[in-house]
Amino acid sequence: MVQSDVRLLGMWASPFVLRVRIALNLKQVQYEFVEETVGVKSELLLKSNPVHKKVPVLLHGGKSISESLIIIQYIDNAWASSGPSILPSDPYDRASHQFWAAYVDDKHCWDNTGRGEGRMVGIDPYTSYVLLKEEIFHISYKLVVFEIKIRIFAWRIRNHKFYE
Repeated sequence: MVQSDVRLLGMWASPFVLRVRIALNLKQVQYEFVEETVGVKSELLLKSNPVHKKVPVLLHGGKSISESLIIIQYIDNAWASSGPSILPSDPYDRASHQFWAAYVDDKHCWDNTGRGEGRMVGIDPYTSYVLLKEEIFHISYKLVVFEIKIRIFAWRIRNHKFYE
């Protein structure tokens, strides 16, 4: 049964929404997914995320949390006793994972050109994926935010052309 106080506003194709859905599933949180329409911002979205006015937004207990990385941290803390830990408990390891997660967003994210199409920015996406994966995973960290993000990143590269 879905917890009535947990809802996720999003669009099915968004990698940012997908990483939140993965985190919710890892923590075994039952939630209602509220699909937003492309190009149309619902009243609920505008009310829940008045600053950025974009998905994803997690609604929990009448409060809203926006920005996928912040939502994932919230999920890991709010449901700490459910499912595997998403982020490491060691402060240095946690900071390192947050750095790499932000790096992927900042350097290898989607550029909305204003023409209704998203394009990959940064260096060759597949090359950067391989380099990052080798650099990060040789230290054998467990599944974390970076892993969630890089898997989505790789899937989109493998299945779609997002750069010219």
